[in-house]
Amino acid sequence: MQPVRTLRVVVAGALTVGIVGGCSGTPEPQPTPTPTVEPTVTASPEPEPEPTPDPWISMIATAGSDSIEVFAAPGDTEPHRTVTAAEAVSLPERIPMTFLVDEQREGWVEVYLPVRPNGSSGWVRAEDVTLATTDFRVEVRLDEHRLLLYRADEVVLDVPVGVGREEVPTPGGIYYIKELLQPPEPGGVYGAYAYGLSGFSPVLESFAGGQGVIGIHGTNEPELVGTDVSHGCIRLVDADITRMVEEFGLPLGTPVEILA
Repeated sequence: MQPVRTLRVVVAGALTVGIVGGCSGTPEPQPTPTPTVEPTVTASPEPEPEPTPDPWISMIATAGSDSIEVFAAPGDTEPHRTVTAAEAVSLPERIPMTFLVDEQREGWVEVYLPVRPNGSSGWVRAEDVTLATTDFRVEVRLDEHRLLLYRADEVVLDVPVGVGREEVPTPGGIYYIKELLQPPEPGGVYGAYAYGLSGFSPVLESFAGGQGVIGIHGTNEPELVGTDVSHGCIRLVDADITRMVEEFGLPLGTPVEILA
C-alpha cells in the first residue's frame, strides 16, 4: 500500500526592526534620521495536509473486460503479460476478474494477480479497472486452526478451520477472494459455499480437474474441522461459511492473509 507521508509545517515568524538612541550631557545637533521602513514579512502558506489512508480499508480493482494487460512498471508502453478471465476464474462468463490493490500511482494501479507463482503482482492502467473499497479482511492462523474475520479493527467471526496436511500444506502469504461458488449439490465435499482464493497449492499443479487453487469452503466432515485434513484448502463447518457469505457478504477482492 502507499506509504503514509508525514508533513512538517514550517511557519515563518514576524521580524521586528527598531532604532534605539542614547545621549548624555548637552546634545550635539544630530542629523535628521532617515525613516526606516520596517520590512513586510509574509507567512509561508501552510501546505494542505494529505489525507491519512485508513489502515483498515483495502482497495479492490475490477477489470472492465475479460482480459487485462499487466505491466512490469507504471508508465511502460509494452505489457509484461495479459491475464484473461478464463485463467483467473472458474466461470469467466459470470464472474468478473477482480484484484486486490497493493499500490496506486497517477494513472496506474498495482494489483496482486491470481496466477502462479503465489504473490505475483503487476501494474494495470487505472482506466482499465473500476475501483471499490472494503473494510473486511480475513486472517487464517494455521498453527491455531483458526479463521478470524475482521471488519475494520473488530473481529466479527472467530471460528475453527481444517487446513492442509503436512505433505500438501496450506501456503502462507497474502491472497484475496477471487470468486464465490455454490456447489450444485448440498452435502458435498465443498459444503454449502466455496470461496476461491488467488493462491495455489505449492505442491499440486492440479487437483480434481482444476488448477490446484486454494479455497475456503464448507465440508461434509465437520468432525475433522480443527485438524490438518485437507489438500491445502481451508475448511469450515457449513454454518460458519454460510455466515461469511449470507450474513457478512464478503466482496470479491477481500484480502486473506494466511499466517504459516
